Amino acid sequence: MNSRCRYRRASLAAALAVLAVFIGALLPAQSDKRLGLGAAEQENFLLTAKILDSRTLTEGVTSSVRATLGDGELTHDAHIQNVDESEPSFELATGYELNFRDSYKFNVAAYQLDRMLGLGMIPVAVERKIDGKPAALSWWVDDVAMTEKTRYAKKLEPPDLDTWNQQIYRVRVFDQLIYNVDRNLGNIVITNGWKMWMIDHTRAFRLHKKLNKPQHLMKCDRQLLEALRKLDEEECRRTLRDTLKKGEISALLSRRDLIVSYFETQAAEQGEDAVLFDYTGP
Repeated sequence: MNSRCRYRRASLAAALAVLAVFIGALLPAQSDKRLGLGAAEQENFLLTAKILDSRTLTEGVTSSVRATLGDGELTHDAHIQNVDESEPSFELATGYELNFRDSYKFNVAAYQLDRMLGLGMIPVAVERKIDGKPAALSWWVDDVAMTEKTRYAKKLEPPDLDTWNQQIYRVRVFDQLIYNVDRNLGNIVITNGWKMWMIDHTRAFRLHKKLNKPQHLMKCDRQLLEALRKLDEEECRRTLRDTLKKGEISALLSRRDLIVSYFETQAAEQGEDAVLFDYTGP
């Protein structure tokens, strides 16, 4: 092959490459689905994708499972929990708990409530039958750096303490709202961007109409407080009817009233800036 022929072929290849880039810029990016899905798309994936692999997790007491799901285009992991136990009395490390309930449904309820409040701190979760048994499938958090347990053990400090504290305040308000009796350092997940995610809520949504640990209510962001004020009973019953019982919803709304009243009272007594802030976190 002479040099002129080689030059023409090289020129043609270069022209085709430029054309491909131009056409590609006009078309939707094919990798968008792999780069990030919206909540509705994640829900659909969790509901429909096939389970390709699974393994039982060693941490926790509910024998939960980490599974890899795939739909032919995307593969992603999910956290599967199918525990659903109720006892009139149950012995915990802290003593006996009456009307004890440990249910996968609460993972779904926590996600639904997170969406209603606009928190964005709980992974997408859906209810689906696995091997004929109903379970909660939660989106496995992407880009995980560590759990709060690891961060605490290694004494790692967040790069932005104010933003970190804002997230802590939100977690504490949410846990009082849902009466979460099982928040521990292992079920707070931290990404590489220092965003905090709350996972594992199977022991929440108690029937108590009081707050579990009101002393944990230190500050609240204005956006969350307003969302709590607007939390509508009819919407709660419509959205949470498949995951919470009527008594659990009533107790939730009673605790909501206490939280709103507490922060309104504190703001009036100490000044808004002492207890309320504008959320700027991730």
